[in-house]
Amino acid sequence: MKSLVLASILLLFPAGSVTLSQIERDRAASELESSQNALLDAVKGMSDAQWNFRPSPDHWSAAECVEHLTLSEYMVYGVVRQELMKGPAEPEKRESVKGKDELVVKMVPDRSHKVKTIANLEPTHKFGTPEKTLEFFEGIHAKTIEYVKTTDDDLRDHFRDHPALGRLDGYQWILFIAEHTKRHTAQILELKADPNYPKN
Repeated sequence: MKSLVLASILLLFPAGSVTLSQIERDRAASELESSQNALLDAVKGMSDAQWNFRPSPDHWSAAECVEHLTLSEYMVYGVVRQELMKGPAEPEKRESVKGKDELVVKMVPDRSHKVKTIANLEPTHKFGTPEKTLEFFEGIHAKTIEYVKTTDDDLRDHFRDHPALGRLDGYQWILFIAEHTKRHTAQILELKADPNYPKN
């Protein structure tokens, strides 16, 4: 009987397959949900003038920040599911990303470090209205939250390099999405604090 139970477990979870713990799932989901709520609060009730306000030509508006976040999340979500998870598991690399959960959470929202985005993540007002932009953002964010809550993918054994943070595992890329949202929410709050920000 004992051997039958063991055999069943091995069939469900093949050797080398490491699904996320409930603590990891809860942490990522909480980071994603709180970052989304903070962003939505930051842009709530914005007029068109406020939504499109840029303090200078080299600064993004709230509209551009949200579009960039949406494009970035679509890209990262797609990379994790369609590229990273389709490659071979590399558990021998786990040690190389040890401690990077906290690094992602600490460094990504820190706006004292400026980072130039890649060309295909530059905002171009492709989503149109604020409502449509936020609809796309909330849609992909909901998919990411559902994925991290339910997936059996061994995110800890698949890796991809980030241009600034170096090697990250799949779970750390999910955390990156949440912290990236926090980073640009802070940027929107900076816009709102600008003396020339429209009053209505």
